[in-house]
Amino acid sequence: MPQQMIFVNLPVKDLEVSKKFFTELGFSFNPQFTDDSCACLVISDTIFSMLLDEKRFADFATKPLPDRAATTGALLCLSAESREKVDELADAALAAGGSTAKEPQDHGMMYGRSFLDPDGHHWEVMWMDPAAIEG
Repeated sequence: MPQQMIFVNLPVKDLEVSKKFFTELGFSFNPQFTDDSCACLVISDTIFSMLLDEKRFADFATKPLPDRAATTGALLCLSAESREKVDELADAALAAGGSTAKEPQDHGMMYGRSFLDPDGHHWEVMWMDPAAIEG
């Protein structure tokens, strides 16, 4: 059976700004699913985000777009290999024009940071100690 994939669709105000932001974080885009109204952000072999300009996103949505400056529609959480990788990604996001969503969360066995991308989407980056998962 083929491995299941996920495509998270996100509205963006300026597609080029979003592409530049995520490129600076070290991500790439699949050109096969990228054009002047959308870009397929490759997060892993099975995780993708379709960044759709707001007009294109509205073609799929059945409700009005929320004001992302005033509301949170979703929390997008990515795992990281280590605490250091959490910091690397969060620091890269801030350097690329993102902003801090909330203070770092350090629970010993679990560590996370968060940021808002240029469109106000809330991203979490977390690491969990593998020993804590096993026991």
